[in-house]
Amino acid sequence: MSLSFEGRVVLVTGAGGGIGREYALAFAERGASVVVNDLGGDIKGGGKSSAAADKVVEEIRAKGGKAVANYDSVEDGEKLIQTALDAFGRIVTELCNNNSFPCGNVYSLIFISDIVHRVHLRGSFLVTRAAWNHMKNQNFGRIIMTASAAGIYGNFGQANYSAAKLGMLGLANTLAIEGRKYNIHCNTIAPVAGSRLTETVMPADLLASLKPEYVAPLVLWLCHDQCQENGGLFEVGAGWIGKLRWERSQGDIVRQKNQPMTPEAVRDKWDKICDFTEATKPVSIQESLQSVVNVLSQVELAGEVGANPTAASASASGINPTEAVGKKLPPTTFSFDHTQCILYALGVGMSTKDPDHLRFLYEGHADFSCLPTFGVIPSQAAMMGGGLSTVPGLNIDFTQVRKHTLNAELLRLLITCTLDISKYHLCCFTVNTYNGNELVCYNQFSVFVVGAGGFGGRRTSEKAKAALYRLSGDWNPLHIDPSFAALGGFKAPILHGLCSFGFAARHVLKQYADNDPSRFKAIKVRFVKPVMPGQSLQTEMWKEGNRIHIHKNFQTTILDLCTDLMTGGLMSVSVQGGGLQSELVFAEIGRRIKDLGSEMVKKVNAVFGWEITKDGRPAAQWTIDLKNGSGSLHKGSYSGKVDVTFTVSDEDFMEVVQGKLNPQKAFFSGKLKVRGNIMLSQKLEVILKDYAKL
Repeated sequence: MSLSFEGRVVLVTGAGGGIGREYALAFAERGASVVVNDLGGDIKGGGKSSAAADKVVEEIRAKGGKAVANYDSVEDGEKLIQTALDAFGRIVTELCNNNSFPCGNVYSLIFISDIVHRVHLRGSFLVTRAAWNHMKNQNFGRIIMTASAAGIYGNFGQANYSAAKLGMLGLANTLAIEGRKYNIHCNTIAPVAGSRLTETVMPADLLASLKPEYVAPLVLWLCHDQCQENGGLFEVGAGWIGKLRWERSQGDIVRQKNQPMTPEAVRDKWDKICDFTEATKPVSIQESLQSVVNVLSQVELAGEVGANPTAASASASGINPTEAVGKKLPPTTFSFDHTQCILYALGVGMSTKDPDHLRFLYEGHADFSCLPTFGVIPSQAAMMGGGLSTVPGLNIDFTQVRKHTLNAELLRLLITCTLDISKYHLCCFTVNTYNGNELVCYNQFSVFVVGAGGFGGRRTSEKAKAALYRLSGDWNPLHIDPSFAALGGFKAPILHGLCSFGFAARHVLKQYADNDPSRFKAIKVRFVKPVMPGQSLQTEMWKEGNRIHIHKNFQTTILDLCTDLMTGGLMSVSVQGGGLQSELVFAEIGRRIKDLGSEMVKKVNAVFGWEITKDGRPAAQWTIDLKNGSGSLHKGSYSGKVDVTFTVSDEDFMEVVQGKLNPQKAFFSGKLKVRGNIMLSQKLEVILKDYAKL
């Protein structure tokens, strides 16, 4: 069955001759409405004429096709798109960036022609940008970038042209990723064909063999809705088509743990570094970074030179993550003694200052025990010890891993499902820990891998102190190395999710089980967001029968410590004559409402009352109205309805504002009283952000 483009609107730039003309004619022949763009310049880049575009339009119309000419520069991308709208009443669905301009002869880097970059690279960008939102709105688009062998391989005397053409490939690679969820595909071709730009440098017999019509069929296929190719790079010419991809050697590690890396080590390993015998073929930035992740883990754990950083990822390269479902890893052995148990207890915050903690910290204690949540440590060893990297389809970049849920019961690894959730890859697996034949611990994990979604898998399933804690066995550099954390998008290393999990679990154990591990049966948590070292963890919990509920499935309250949250030196202000320091805070809130009132009303939609006391007696009343109009601040009595009212002394108010008094502690100790809809207090952040923490 032949491929049809009926109902499609195609824009071809540089379509007045050569390959572009061939594209335009081929699309029109198959039913497309074609915008033929050509500035009409000569081969030296000068002049402007409508003749070239008009001639192609005439050819198309003479054959019964639909076409319209456009003579604008590709630097005026919006005008090209508007031509399609004006002529055909529809937007562009296929865009062929075939910008033509002579490459020039540049025999050094003394001069790189600006106009070459403006036409080839920036011109392609501007036209694509003009069409992008239209394609997103219609949930369909096909884009072709025209690169060159000079850009891929380099060529003497063509520095300007080569740089522009390879830049188009980089642009196309990112557009392919960003457009995927909108059904916008972007591919790149590097054609070899005869044209007015090559006729002076190619022999006549070679030109005859490199006809433009030998390139157009590839472009038509890549632009058809049946074609699912996206992000590809193709060389094409003389009736031959080949796909290109990056290739990388296995490489070698040239440093040891706690030792400097030297150029001599690079020299000594150079042959191995450049050996492509067992080359890998990374296809994403995640796969590219995987080798670095593996190196860091291997250097940290083994400290050996010569370990292979990419062997694990090579075995999984290009395999769909859904193929990992049901795969089992071979059993691993985990041995431990009292030292690991004590290190784990210290890592989750236990201290000899608390007598109740001694049974978990001193091996000579009559009731020495291991915290029940230590059961996650053998499972971590099984998963993070390199085993997951051997599973086909799991090219996991550990800088992008976020623990999501944990269901632990008081370990052989089974991957139960992999889910494709928007930009995330959710991997679910279980780990069983045995003592001999006795099952002693069952763990069920789900892990988010950021940026690894979109592989076409299922989207639902029913199964579905940092440095010290690392000593328990989770050696991921994400939790200690600032540069590694930066790879994952964090400003600083984050706390282990299982470390904060341990904090909350021991809080529950102490509060409701008298620190008796035998009363601990199972725990299930959901990790909501990262915790930074130095933040405080407060576990809110309540008991219903034999079940303890931790606030909102482990959405642990996080409060910053020792942070100056005020502006204008307010923290150091002393008020004379018995005045209220809180007046300065409310004055600042009033200014904020004037600046952002309407925006805050949309977000909050509530009225807050404040009763400030001094020496045990009422001293001031304030009302923050973020429900009516554009918001307002009232001092004194308020005639309207207040949704929630806070009563606090002036001194305690300032303690909270300055970060010296935890608001929750103030509430539970009776220093801060709340009436009305207490849940609305969560919306105070919109009002007090950067000025107070309540």
